Amino acid sequence: MVTRIGNWLPNDPRVLRKWLKKRVNHVQKNPPKWSSVVEDFYNTVINDAELYMLFKEMLREVPAKYGDDPAGHPEIRDIETLFNVFQSILSEPPDWDSSAQIGTPINAVLDWPMGTKAGFAAFLKSNVNEHFKNMLTSWGNFLTTEASTSTLNNQPGGWFSQVALNSPHLRSLVDDFGVDVTKPAGGFCSWDAFFTREFLPGRRPIGSPDDDSIIVSAAEATPFAVQCQVQLHDDFWIKGQKYSLAHMMNNDHRASKFVNGTVYQAFLSADSYHRFHAPVSGRIVDLPAIVAGTYYSEPLATGFSPDSGKPDPDPGADEASQGYISAVATRGVMFIQADNPKIGLVCMIVVGMAEVSSVEITMAPNTPFQKGAPLGMFHFGGSTHCLCFLPGVDLAFNFPDDLPGPNNNIQWPVNQALATVKSTANAVY
Repeated sequence: MVTRIGNWLPNDPRVLRKWLKKRVNHVQKNPPKWSSVVEDFYNTVINDAELYMLFKEMLREVPAKYGDDPAGHPEIRDIETLFNVFQSILSEPPDWDSSAQIGTPINAVLDWPMGTKAGFAAFLKSNVNEHFKNMLTSWGNFLTTEASTSTLNNQPGGWFSQVALNSPHLRSLVDDFGVDVTKPAGGFCSWDAFFTREFLPGRRPIGSPDDDSIIVSAAEATPFAVQCQVQLHDDFWIKGQKYSLAHMMNNDHRASKFVNGTVYQAFLSADSYHRFHAPVSGRIVDLPAIVAGTYYSEPLATGFSPDSGKPDPDPGADEASQGYISAVATRGVMFIQADNPKIGLVCMIVVGMAEVSSVEITMAPNTPFQKGAPLGMFHFGGSTHCLCFLPGVDLAFNFPDDLPGPNNNIQWPVNQALATVKSTANAVY
């Protein structure tokens, strides 16, 4: 049994094996008609000698002897089957499966190929990520249509079925979100609208709203890491995944201000709340940057390790590599000038993981807001976020010292008090 943070993929590898085998069997019996974005991606891989080699090798490098890999014995060994499975996923909205809740299905398909040397090289390629972006954007567009509500019902596989409503993260659909499961599609116009649903007023009160020394949680998220004395450039790809400010902030000139400061990172769960809010009162000082990046890249340190003496890859590597993806994945970067001079400038980075193809920032620049104000949302897929604080901002976090880490499972509610500022940053935009 492996630990999967955020519940994006099942903990039991046998469950994921069963899910993938079902997908492969289906496309083998019923080969899907490819959409233009899938066909274009396939043709690029087939016609580019380097990509063809890397895709062939990443499917070959997953050792056949691993019967207990994250998808069981590897079921996909050829490129055409891989793209048939991609198309099968893109042709329908996510459903609810009590035995195998797959929050990021394409990530499930690529779970171990990502950990190979060929996969590492392939998924850093800009043209590969451009095709992933096109493919995921196409799926995202479908998930905003009425047709995507076909799984928003009480039938088997539906998100409002009794077994789904009894699951830990969906028990609150009625009480916390006010979803009327008796209405067609729960009253939602699309699957994306369901995914980005809002809490009922008052369900997530703002911690100490009149005290600007209290920083609140920007998302409904589980603490992953707190690192101090962060550097402008650092080795974000090795074990330990130190934060590299220049890369995280897309080489913005303000990144140097945060050297020797603090980075807090937390990740969202699959069935939770997918909007992000202001951690402090203030304003976004200029137009946030949406940085194009990778979708399925993870560091080799969390994949296959030929130097350990045990060639077993880390089955939870995709989620545990969040520090790495903060520097390379598709992300939104916004600089917030806090009203409290003890806080000064804050950089908030909202990161798309795997299937996320859109990070939407809705707050306009230079619009004053109070902490807890909605700033934007993640559309379908995994997500994580970082809060970067200046050196000199002495933070006392409210959770125990040993809480942040990939194996904890404690969600910190959005808008709840996260940390208290004890000293002055003396830095403004």
